[in-house]
Amino acid sequence: MSKIKPYKDSDLSKKEQVTKMFDTISGDYDGLNRVISFGIDVKWRKKVVKLVKEQQPKAVLDIATGTGDLAIAMANTNAEKIIGLDISSGMLEIGKEKIDKKGLSSKIEMVLGDSENMPFEDNTFDAITVAFGVRNFENLKRGLKDILRVLKPGGIFVILETSVPTKTPYKQGYNFYTKNILPLIGRAFSKDRSAYKYLCESASIFPYGEALNNILREIGFINVEDFPQTFGVATIYKSSK
Repeated sequence: MSKIKPYKDSDLSKKEQVTKMFDTISGDYDGLNRVISFGIDVKWRKKVVKLVKEQQPKAVLDIATGTGDLAIAMANTNAEKIIGLDISSGMLEIGKEKIDKKGLSSKIEMVLGDSENMPFEDNTFDAITVAFGVRNFENLKRGLKDILRVLKPGGIFVILETSVPTKTPYKQGYNFYTKNILPLIGRAFSKDRSAYKYLCESASIFPYGEALNNILREIGFINVEDFPQTFGVATIYKSSK
């Protein structure tokens, strides 16, 4: 699997570069995401919440939580405890402010940590989610193995990630948008020009659909399903332990 990194002229590891990148763009991240996805990412997250809510979880972990959008949305599942984990302290600080403003500090905890080596006991969570984060793992399989470790037997794991449309004309439209429009938006809105170029490139090469399903099965997840969203520009993956 390609080791594409945010900063091609840096000697830092991918993990270190991703941490630096998200710390740098944390202030722009929420607004820019709304612009890039035309706000549709909110709808996708609601579908993830619905899948999780059906399981009536008590403990939920949101990995690569960023500024906490999905962790905050998970409050609608009536879970007793929600943890948002991220390697970027800059993103987490913004997330904490959002959580405080919504009066959810007693329910949602933001934790600084590595998704490939998580500080949690085995079989801890009833549900685990990750939205637009698995493609930033330095070692995808290692990260998925650690997710499987901390997920309870019978628990649900839901991924929301970008994917590439396969049908005409959506495939051609997607390619044009990601190669020509997204970099312009990123340069206009963000002080880190390399960041959104990386996010576009990493999305284009990341395994999706049946390819990611097979990796999940290889790791040991069961009942693996995928649900393409909005002509295939994103996909929701549901599996269990």
